[in-house]
Amino acid sequence: MKAVDKLSENILDKLSIDFLRNQVLKNAYGNNDTVIAAMDPRILIVWYLFFGLVPWFVSDLPFLLGCFLLVTVTTILARVAGLVLFLFGLGVFSQTGYLLVVTWLFGGDASAIAPLLILTLKVATVSLASVTVFSGMDPDKLASGLMWFGCPEQLSFSISYAYRMLPILMEEFQNVLLSYRLRGNPPAHGDLPGKIKYLIYQVRIIIYAFYPLMLNTAKRSRTTVEVLEIKGYRYAAVNKEVRKLKLSALKVTNNDLLFLSVSFLWVAAAIFVSTML
Repeated sequence: MKAVDKLSENILDKLSIDFLRNQVLKNAYGNNDTVIAAMDPRILIVWYLFFGLVPWFVSDLPFLLGCFLLVTVTTILARVAGLVLFLFGLGVFSQTGYLLVVTWLFGGDASAIAPLLILTLKVATVSLASVTVFSGMDPDKLASGLMWFGCPEQLSFSISYAYRMLPILMEEFQNVLLSYRLRGNPPAHGDLPGKIKYLIYQVRIIIYAFYPLMLNTAKRSRTTVEVLEIKGYRYAAVNKEVRKLKLSALKVTNNDLLFLSVSFLWVAAAIFVSTML
């Protein structure tokens, strides 16, 4: 019984708002010193377009397995937050993984398992490629890379602005939760049933906090937009000199070319193995 209580306490500690906030902010802003973060955003976007689109049109198992191993290595190099990896595993399992496990447990043969395995590898490869790229680029790099490829300035700025709104969003969320806790009466959570009731209570507060969170964030967003307008954002968005100055920081290095070369050779090896089998 003591072991169960200790386990429930550890789970509740891990599910605290501070832990979730730290994990989200770490994934968005805390990976600037990784190998992936040091790369040129244009190279990462091109790399992502390949591993985010090609696996959907290929059903060869050795090729998909090779791509999955490659994006797994890049995810490790990007040092993705543990919460994001947990959500990735949960998402893949909820979409296709449980079908693979159920088919295997109830006596499915290779003809039934192979298509599910292929689908699982497709979803996992594309998801890990997305996690690698968007965890390894800060908002400014992502916006500059999209702008270089010809995306409208407002689109690239909107993506960058969404990243920058994360700290404000998390701060407002915590403030709303604290206000609800001050006015509420949480159930006692000394034993296991009490801890379950307390967890349900926390989930209800999170649901109730959604509307005030959106309202407060919208108010602060309006202030930010007004400041941008005063500083002449609309003029800067269409000015060619400003665009040229912003994109002048982009530079393809030897490490970028090495990354592309290794990825190309690995994919070529996976294609060669698939043709030999």
